[in-house]
Amino acid sequence: MSYVSNREIAAMSAEAREARLLELQEELLQLRAEKSLGGTPASIGAYKATRRSIARLKTHMKNNCQQKC
Repeated sequence: MSYVSNREIAAMSAEAREARLLELQEELLQLRAEKSLGGTPASIGAYKATRRSIARLKTHMKNNCQQKC
């Protein structure tokens, strides 16, 4: 599943966020490989949803770091 909501992110621990970020980055890598080989992705919106979920996670992680640091 590539979509992660803000509520889900807020409920996660820092370790869970990092793990989910790695999973999403691997998924995006697979989608990019599919796209470059000319195949059609399983879900057309998966590429966009994955990129946005990664951005949401990184933004949340950055904001938390700035508050703590």
